[in-house]
Amino acid sequence: MGCLRLLLLPLSLLLLLAADHALAAEEFTYNGFGGANLSLDGMSVVAPNGLLVLSNGTSQMAGHAFHPTPVRLRDVPGGAVRSFSAAFVFAIVSNFTVLSDNGMAFVVAPSTRLSTFNAGQYLGVLNVTDNGKDGNRVLFVELDTMLNPEFQDMNSNHVGVNVNSMRSLQNHSAGYYDDATGVFNNLSLISRQPMQVWVDYDGATTRLDVAMAPMGVPRPRKPLISAPVNLSSVGSDTTAYVGFSAATGVIFTRHYVLGWSFAMGGTAAPALDASRLPKLPRFGPKPRSKVLEIVLPIATAAFVLALLVGVFLLVRRRVRYAEVREDWEVEFGPHRFSYKELYHATRGFKNKQLLGTGGFGRVYKGVLPKSNLEIAVKRVSHDSKQGMKEFIAEVVSIGHLRHRNLVQLLGYCRRKGELLLVYDYMPNGSLDKYLHDKARPVLDWEQRFQIIKGVASGLLYLHEDWEQVVIHRDIKASNVLLDADMNGRLGDFGLARLYDHGVDPQTTHVVGTMGYLAPELVRTGKATPVTDVFAFGVFVLEVTCGRRPLGCIAPDDQNVLLDWVQEHERKGAALDTVDARLCGKYDADEARLAIRLGLMCAHPLPDARPGMRQVVQYLDGDAPMPEVAPTYVSYTMLALMQNDGFDSFAMSFPSTVSSSVSPVSGAFSAVSGLSGGR
Repeated sequence: MGCLRLLLLPLSLLLLLAADHALAAEEFTYNGFGGANLSLDGMSVVAPNGLLVLSNGTSQMAGHAFHPTPVRLRDVPGGAVRSFSAAFVFAIVSNFTVLSDNGMAFVVAPSTRLSTFNAGQYLGVLNVTDNGKDGNRVLFVELDTMLNPEFQDMNSNHVGVNVNSMRSLQNHSAGYYDDATGVFNNLSLISRQPMQVWVDYDGATTRLDVAMAPMGVPRPRKPLISAPVNLSSVGSDTTAYVGFSAATGVIFTRHYVLGWSFAMGGTAAPALDASRLPKLPRFGPKPRSKVLEIVLPIATAAFVLALLVGVFLLVRRRVRYAEVREDWEVEFGPHRFSYKELYHATRGFKNKQLLGTGGFGRVYKGVLPKSNLEIAVKRVSHDSKQGMKEFIAEVVSIGHLRHRNLVQLLGYCRRKGELLLVYDYMPNGSLDKYLHDKARPVLDWEQRFQIIKGVASGLLYLHEDWEQVVIHRDIKASNVLLDADMNGRLGDFGLARLYDHGVDPQTTHVVGTMGYLAPELVRTGKATPVTDVFAFGVFVLEVTCGRRPLGCIAPDDQNVLLDWVQEHERKGAALDTVDARLCGKYDADEARLAIRLGLMCAHPLPDARPGMRQVVQYLDGDAPMPEVAPTYVSYTMLALMQNDGFDSFAMSFPSTVSSSVSPVSGAFSAVSGLSGGR
């Protein structure tokens, strides 16, 4: 009997130790992560001072950090999820104070192995193939710093509650409610300042509360989000891992966690000790030495005056010609010009040198002093988010393209307050002016047909013949420039997208110009080569007919160029649509070919459109145009049959847009926007 007791005693001790370990796993606190045995992958590391670094700015990567042991999420398989509470302090740092990329998330998942494929816009939690599937079994609270219309994000600075999907069950602009006044105070997630977040789930009411506040401000009584959440599909049978995920895109961004506490079973997460949290690294320039602020003894008044004048002139010169250089430019940038060189080439960017003003900046004519080469310089302001994105897109894409029908990007320059892109100068300006400005001379048919063929050749190069697929996304007459020989060159690659051959392009927000947007692009947001073909088809009809894609020229005229041309084609009177300013002086066979080709390329059904190689063959006469059965329904109605609808507001003015166009407007508003006058 005594022996049996001796045998049972160690067993009892082991059971007690196991019970204590289980209780210990119910609660933990990290006031900094020095020595913590976290489960890390991707970019995540713990810095020497105990700071958890989820991302280090590396482009298109993810980082994850989890508590090493799972928590007991349910008492029995299939049972109700137990109450839990989490508190953490985070900071997000972008190289630009007004522009960031992807965000980060607090995650409850069945495993520590989350997605690293296509992780950017999916915060490193999900990917394009598993997004929205119940089998993910994941809950996450997102701190999202990028507006993604595909997921119905409210803005580029919000907090959201998500289950198995990037589409939030509920979201709210980042900020907090003041306890004393009840007023909502906005917070910027990319302020580079530490902020605290509290996440509490009540198992009895199945309600999840999320609150946040700046460091030093007590937890607000009113939560930012309070939402009923069904967590039946979260975690494994009884356990789950808790931790963090972050992902990066093309903009240099870093994500940090300074401290974290967690508790299960209805107990509030332990308070974090602010005095023990690690410090964030210093951002921006180091403070100037105090020595520079001490007035040095001076020998004579004349010497001081000469010194001050010299310093003033030197500082003014450096400020005038100061430039900005970053690491990514080494990989992507073509030839770099000095600001001084461009300043002198444009005569100080005088108004006399101004060629025009676009949506993202001004364009100036210049002459390089050494080579006497004529150039066009586009200046874009740093203050514009879209301007920065446009600059990066143009440098990455057009900087390496070489084709006789593309406007050549010769180089660029960056300085503190602006971005500058340097192009070949096109002496005859925009094709749009020759088509629609009555003060300009009329282009004859031979010139028009040659321009159409040239743009088609340039698009074939972009879609099929370059090392990557380039989707231009904004093909229109105003983006076709004419060189000294009146050859058409496609330019303005600010909205261009690149991807490898054989890869399916991913959904993005809708950009382009109304009247040139393919119906499926408005519905899905996915830009593809065939959406470029659609815009090219509208462009061909615009050049042939001398009319804009939208807007009538007479009270009883069609409002949509496609419908107007298609109606004449159906009646056998296609040549009546040729620009009347040609006075009948055109090649009838080429005009018929252009009209039929324009209608084929701008067909509402993507599969009915030809590829650009076929288009070039038709234009060169190397292949006959196929016979197409006449259509007795307008192109507008065909588009509506395969589309959920356009927003009526989007058709009010033919300007370049970059926004989310809702596909739920309904057929009535779409018809009013496309077919009727206002």
